[in-house]
Amino acid sequence: MNQPRLRTAIIGAGSIARAHLAAIRENPDLFELCGIFDVNPTQAEAFRKEAGLERAASSVAELLENGNLDIVQICTPPRFHVDLSIQAMEAGVCVLCEKPLCGSLADLHRIAEAERRTGKWCASVFQLRYGAGTLHLQALIKEEVLGAPLVGVCHTLWYRDNAYYDVAWRGTWETELGGPTVGHGIHTMDHFLSLLGDWSEVRADIGTLDRAIEVEDVSMAVVRFASGAMGSIVNSVLSPRQETYLRMDFQKASVELRHLYAYHNEDWSFFPATGTDEAFAARLRAIPDGEQSAHGGQMRALADDFRLGRRPQTSGLAAEATIDLLSSIYKSAMTGRPITRGSIVDGDPFYHAFHGGRAVAHRLIPSLKGSSK
Repeated sequence: MNQPRLRTAIIGAGSIARAHLAAIRENPDLFELCGIFDVNPTQAEAFRKEAGLERAASSVAELLENGNLDIVQICTPPRFHVDLSIQAMEAGVCVLCEKPLCGSLADLHRIAEAERRTGKWCASVFQLRYGAGTLHLQALIKEEVLGAPLVGVCHTLWYRDNAYYDVAWRGTWETELGGPTVGHGIHTMDHFLSLLGDWSEVRADIGTLDRAIEVEDVSMAVVRFASGAMGSIVNSVLSPRQETYLRMDFQKASVELRHLYAYHNEDWSFFPATGTDEAFAARLRAIPDGEQSAHGGQMRALADDFRLGRRPQTSGLAAEATIDLLSSIYKSAMTGRPITRGSIVDGDPFYHAFHGGRAVAHRLIPSLKGSSK
């Protein structure tokens, strides 16, 4: 017997909302789009027409209280994510929230507390976890086919010009919550951690080298993992040849993934170590047909989670390793010290904001003068 579709609505009608609309349309048997709200009536009306809805909601409260919703999808600027997520859960609705889910460990813990209190969940959009290649590699790692992980490379090398930052909420700590570490590289770093496991220590640096913004435009970090593996991370919005790149060197093979915003099976490459046989190489490369790394795949998984009464793998404290890494990258960069996993706790300024209060009071990030601003 066919199950009823899950009723969903979107808060925020900007560009990323179109990716959510496309994912809903990819899954017509699973989801029914029932509403839209945006503080900009013109933007809301344009989205309403595009989505084929009868009307746009006049407020978040109306959307949540009158829509009989199962899941709401939050696509607003980052500063509103936490309060809207909690408001939705308190209205009895589960949440899929765009990145960054929050701007601090303190806010992540507020979300987790709301989950506990309401019995609902709030999942962060981390769609790269759901592609077929990732599931295949995770299985190889779990079965110890590749041997121990040794070296990792995680690069988000993107390009955003100064016009990109003309949008009022971008480029500030208060509204965007951070630079490419938070708004761009977060997807690849979360993907990296989902494959290489628990991290234990990070050393990092950040800079504002060429964009007329308050936050960083590049960050770099060296990460030690609990397994003993070491990894390098680069997040940039200054790279005209754009690429998202993961590389993981295990004892028995190297694995590479090259893409930009989404990957397909053919974007993965496997390089067996010298001395392994063809059967081993064939096993590595045998990625099954299945999900690609777009919003639609994560939403299909969420539909399964919802119907089984199961917590999504990116909900609440399941995102803590990634949020802790972001907090620790900023703290390491701004203090010049290595930061261990779990050491940022209540009472630490970096527990309450990625910038730890320092970048607001004093600009600590060096900026190159005479650049292309």
